[in-house]
Order: sequence, then C-alpha cells, then structure tokens
Amino acid sequence: MAKAHICLSFIILLYISSGHFMRVNAQSQGFWCVAKPGTTTKQLQKNLDYACSKIDCQVVSTGGTCYSPDNLYNMASVAMNLYYQAEGRYFGNCNFEGSSLIAITDPSYGSCKYQFNK
Repeated sequence: MAKAHICLSFIILLYISSGHFMRVNAQSQGFWCVAKPGTTTKQLQKNLDYACSKIDCQVVSTGGTCYSPDNLYNMASVAMNLYYQAEGRYFGNCNFEGSSLIAITDPSYGSCKYQFNK
C-alpha cells in the first residue's frame, strides 16, 4: 500500500510540475458577478438594460474595451459585474432573476478587464 501512495504522489508531482494547473495570481482573487451559462438572450438583454440604467456602461458601448456586439453574454456579464461592484458586492446585487453567479476567478479577457473594488 505504501508503494501505491508513493507512486500516486510522484504522478501528482509530475503533473503539477508540467504546468497543467492554472496558476492564480494573488492579485486576481476576488468576487465577480457574471451571467450563468445558458441564460437566454432575452434575459441577458434584460440584465444588460437594467444594469446600464443604474451605472455607467461606457465600457460595453460602441468603442468601449468590452464592446462585443456578437457576444451578448460577455457584454451582459461585464455590465452585471459593474453593477455588483458599484453596489458593494452583496450577494443580492448579483441575482438578476437567478440568471447570474459569483465567479471567484477573474473573468477578464483580452483588453476587457472586469472591475474589482477592493
């Protein structure tokens, strides 16, 4: 049995050292509000409209760093997160009629950086 534990430990060590695990930078840890996968287009648009009626959504407007007219999911997620961050990161501010979730890893991509207030 001891040989099996040593062998398994060795395999795990090889896997870790090969770089297959995602490394999370300590600065990128936090909480972000994003749309749940599978949320309907209608609900995503509703979430986007609601969030942008409450906060500045210039970043998802034409020319903004997160403007992506072909990807409503990403635009809605950015706006939902902006609202969540602006309202103090309370769970209830990331509800959006049950179409959202709290992410614990930074969902930023490319030049689109998700806001995170410390």
